[in-house]
Amino acid sequence: MTQLFTDPAPLTHAELEEGTAFAPRFDAAGLVTVVTIEAGTNEVLMLAHMNAQALALTLETGIAHYWSRSRGKLWKKGETSGELQEVVELRTDCDQDAIVLVVNQTGRGAACHTGRKSCFYRRAVLVDGKARLEDRGLPKLFDPDEVYG
Repeated sequence: MTQLFTDPAPLTHAELEEGTAFAPRFDAAGLVTVVTIEAGTNEVLMLAHMNAQALALTLETGIAHYWSRSRGKLWKKGETSGELQEVVELRTDCDQDAIVLVVNQTGRGAACHTGRKSCFYRRAVLVDGKARLEDRGLPKLFDPDEVYG
């Protein structure tokens, strides 16, 4: 795999924030946070992380790859479910320590492993002075038990 992006360490503050070098700043665990949104609607689909390999594969293939912190391995989004994410645009924030990935969600349109379009299918509300989660009404687009076993 070729090095597709620049090491941020030697860059000046101005080069990092205003220059043209793509120099993602990975955290101590070697990860960068990614917010994935749907092209066209800008709905937030999910939040995940990428390591250098996942980021390089995403850039090279045009299909979203992430690093699964819970499984400790590289994860091609949709490899099992068929819900691939085709990259439309990859953005970075001003200091290059976070990414927004704009995607076309393929398959049945579900980005979440629960079978819903978005992982953000619940909202926090106050009920009798206590925070509770309330379903936003996003339907399941597939049955996770059938897909994942």
